[in-house]
Amino acid sequence: MKIGSVIKNIRKRKKITQTQLAELSNITQTYLSQIENNQKDPTIQTIKSIAENLAIPLPVLLFMAVENEDIPENKREIYSMISPSVKSLLDTFFNDDK
Repeated sequence: MKIGSVIKNIRKRKKITQTQLAELSNITQTYLSQIENNQKDPTIQTIKSIAENLAIPLPVLLFMAVENEDIPENKREIYSMISPSVKSLLDTFFNDDK
């Protein structure tokens, strides 16, 4: 799961700087940078705060970060079939630009 990459992508699309999101989320810009670069694993409370400040429901943010390797091997085929459609739908629904 690469939650940082998803946070970074959403933050940039919403045209929010790291400094702005960090201040809103009550963390340092350095820590947010480390999260976004997948160098630090944030606590669930930090992820929740970031999600709220990005106006993205926490479950949506977490689902968007799931990777094929995170799914049990016996369920990967079905996940691979439905994931692109679900992620595209969520991306469209929560993207402010559309």
